[in-house]
Amino acid sequence: MHDLLHYFTHISDEVRALFLVGGLAFFFFLEFQVPLFKINYSRLRHAGINIIFTVTTLIINLIGSVLILAAVRYNEENNTGLLNLTELPLWLYVIGGLIFLDLVGAWLIHWIEHKIKWLWKFHLIHHTDPNVDVTSGLRHHPGENIFRLLFTSLAVLITGASFGLVMMYQTISAFFAHLTHANIKMPHIIDKALSYILVTPHFHKIHHHYVQPHTDSNFGNIFSIWDHLFRTVTHVEKMDDLVYGIDTHMKPEDHSSFRNLL
Repeated sequence: MHDLLHYFTHISDEVRALFLVGGLAFFFFLEFQVPLFKINYSRLRHAGINIIFTVTTLIINLIGSVLILAAVRYNEENNTGLLNLTELPLWLYVIGGLIFLDLVGAWLIHWIEHKIKWLWKFHLIHHTDPNVDVTSGLRHHPGENIFRLLFTSLAVLITGASFGLVMMYQTISAFFAHLTHANIKMPHIIDKALSYILVTPHFHKIHHHYVQPHTDSNFGNIFSIWDHLFRTVTHVEKMDDLVYGIDTHMKPEDHSSFRNLL
């Protein structure tokens, strides 16, 4: 565990980019092999608008990383945060840190975006995608990215996470964004078993169903335990029953025009 934390403490931007692009490419091609839904649309055309939003997400995250680094530095200089209240075994420090970073930095802001109308207008873009696949994972409005950065920084301050732990969390988070949005079919028994702890492809796809109560459920990013704890989990009888999108924006111009989405 020490070596793993040390690795992420010194991980280079090039390696992080390789993880991001490599994961995107891996699941993009895996979708051809084990698709959850038959691909009956132009994948390249569909990916185009999502890649644009992905680029804006990466740019804002790069600029906003200064804020996260400031939070890390504050923790180091003042020994603050929940993880620093007492001496913890390294394995508990890492696992506990990842779980609570995920609660505040991802689950909480995601839940808030669904509850506050003006924030929902930003997050809505993510839900308008009628063909959820691996390219949908970073389909976020620039405004939403700013609020997510603020909550990630808040999560770092609350937990007292080190730089290495934050880098580990963000790398795992990017992987799960690819995994949970990818149009891939997992064996039901495996997906269901894992979904009690982790966010799985089927678990998250329900969140993208176009009507309530499914849209306002399954908010998890990496860990599904918060959804189970706060009773925000919903299920569907069959994955074939899912229809992606949002009921108020089902026309092509509502979800396929970059200008309209902004």
